[in-house]
Amino acid sequence: MIQAQPLPPLAQPTIIAVALCYFAGVAAIGIWAARRTRTARDFFVAGEGIGLWALALSAMAATVSGFAFIGGPGLVYTVGLGAIYLVLPAAITNSMGAWVLAKRMRLLAEARKLITVPDALGARYNSRSAQGLSAVAILIATIGYMATNILALGLVLDAIFGTGLTPGIWIGMAIVLAYSASGGILAGIYTDMLQGALMATASLLVFLFVLKSGGGMGGLSDRVLAADPAWLSPWGKMTPIAALSLLFVFGVGSLGQPHVVHKFYMLRDPAKLRWYPLLMTATLIVTLLLYFGVGFAVKALVASGELPALARADDATPTFLLRYTPIVLAALVFSGVAAAIMSTVNSFMNIAAAAITHDLPIAFGTRVSNELRWGRIATIAISLIAALVAQLSGTLVALLGIFGWGLFASTLVPALAIGLNWEGATRAGAVASIATGLVLTLVLETLAFAKVFTVPQGVAVAGLALVSSTLVFFLVSALTRGSADAIDPDIRLVMSV
Repeated sequence: MIQAQPLPPLAQPTIIAVALCYFAGVAAIGIWAARRTRTARDFFVAGEGIGLWALALSAMAATVSGFAFIGGPGLVYTVGLGAIYLVLPAAITNSMGAWVLAKRMRLLAEARKLITVPDALGARYNSRSAQGLSAVAILIATIGYMATNILALGLVLDAIFGTGLTPGIWIGMAIVLAYSASGGILAGIYTDMLQGALMATASLLVFLFVLKSGGGMGGLSDRVLAADPAWLSPWGKMTPIAALSLLFVFGVGSLGQPHVVHKFYMLRDPAKLRWYPLLMTATLIVTLLLYFGVGFAVKALVASGELPALARADDATPTFLLRYTPIVLAALVFSGVAAAIMSTVNSFMNIAAAAITHDLPIAFGTRVSNELRWGRIATIAISLIAALVAQLSGTLVALLGIFGWGLFASTLVPALAIGLNWEGATRAGAVASIATGLVLTLVLETLAFAKVFTVPQGVAVAGLALVSSTLVFFLVSALTRGSADAIDPDIRLVMSV
């Protein structure tokens, strides 16, 4: 969950002015994109016409979300260096994504004119069941993800403009919906570029003030060591198993995040993919400087008595920005929080709409006659549902938010990331793996949330589900190898590249 409690009031003229300028830029991009969106391919995959920088920045913006600016620094403040294991695999994951998925996804789009991640599963296994089941998993996870992000966006808008939570939710939803329903993923991509650039710039500038606040990294470390040396230990306040579980889930699990994988379809020139890991990793490193730096600085300032202990860990970023940075920079960061949330919401709107109007009809052996029109209608319907859920009890929203990452990982990593690289994978193995990940994640996460079931030593439930679905994938594929389904020649060629 990104942010579930109100932020401190931020309604200052400078912050309001910067936020209004940002939203005006978003509106301009939406109008431009709407004029260029004429077909379903334009709406769902931007006509396969975006450049490498656009791909890297939009993928980064969709990946990071508002957690990096609010929840992330709070996590660092609370558990110490152990929180780094959540973001540590970024460089390896980006290289793996380019090597394992990016080129094959882009070539599949060329060979079969695919527009969704479940499309790739349907083509790889000649299976409408695999396509439909993965679409169901994506839809369930997406609603939860969107609800938590819309709630967070409402809290940010309330803090900046003093709207109140409910109006903030609906105003934020209306802004994202306006450019998403009109311009589709094309509007999302170029809005993400604006958002990604804003996030990276703000993060880098804040990190300079982090260094200034405590006399550099050495000064900050000395303050923490004097008060709480365990905070700076290799695992922080976490157990080694819990930290390594985060490393596994967010490392391997990144290969199954459809809002990022889907963007590989859109690249104009696949030959430039060799630069994707470098660009994506560089932008993530710069953006995550705030994630680590603010949490570290606030911990050091509290340890030395310069700041009082935080009542809530999520107040780390607002407290540091309002006390130690110029108000203009604080305004950029708070706009960046809204930007990050909006990037994620837009990406999920698009893949959820595609699941409803494209993947599920194909799974049932039919086609929607006008996918562009129905894609826009589905985007509106999904957004309204997610906004309504965001207003419900915090318990329900928190539970739905927990499902997201783990459900994507456990249902998509084996069948998609492994399946596109291993000819021994079978249709039965893919369907069994997706079903296992779907059922196990929903059941275990619900039981864990209700405190009926506790995972030992802080191991992530998502990790157990991902390991289980992967084992089922290999086992069932091995058992059905004798009747292995023939891979279509064009798909085999894509897999061999």
